Amino acid sequence: MHRELAERVSERHEHTIMLEARRRTLTAVGDIARQVVPGMSEEEGLELARLTLRAHGFERDWAAPYLRFGVNTRKKYAEPPDPGVVLGHDDVWFIDVGPLWRNHECDYAETFAVGDDPERHRLVRDVRAIFDRTSRHWREARATGADLYRFAAAEATARGWQLDLEMAGHRIGEHPHSVIDDGLLAQAEFTPSAGLWMLEIQIRSPDRPYGAFFEDLLLDEADC
Repeated sequence: MHRELAERVSERHEHTIMLEARRRTLTAVGDIARQVVPGMSEEEGLELARLTLRAHGFERDWAAPYLRFGVNTRKKYAEPPDPGVVLGHDDVWFIDVGPLWRNHECDYAETFAVGDDPERHRLVRDVRAIFDRTSRHWREARATGADLYRFAAAEATARGWQLDLEMAGHRIGEHPHSVIDDGLLAQAEFTPSAGLWMLEIQIRSPDRPYGAFFEDLLLDEADC
């Protein structure tokens, strides 16, 4: 993968719009999270997510939102969920959304825990910590995309989790970015530029039926 090709953008791409799209998306996800409660089915949660995105002014998506409760948090984007899963009182869940704002793509995923189980709450803290440490490694060491996933795997292992290396990060940009490039971050043997790449961190418990997912844009400190 060549950097010049992998990081091409259209002439309509604007970094400031990408940042605005991200800010609005984080606000919408926070609103969704406040409404998800134990006893809700995964299907009900997904419909809530769709309606909330529209209420926040996102008229359409470049990637369909998906939401996972409990055992389904171990599954990747393309894997169909087990049907009829309901959020328990001690449980974990995540939401992943890909809305468009002014024809620029955003992508964001976050995991939440409900109840009092300390391991589930540790999982939620750890997936965010792995993301934060990996993105800081990119900023401080100017690490390549491939290096980032080696670093993230080591961080996950040190905390007792398994990193899913199939969730390997990707480009983003003015829609559709895939016309210009659709490469994976983990395949980049160069230091990825800010504001163009999604860092995906999906971890799972080695012996319990749950996992966690966190995804956000790689950004310079000033833009975070």
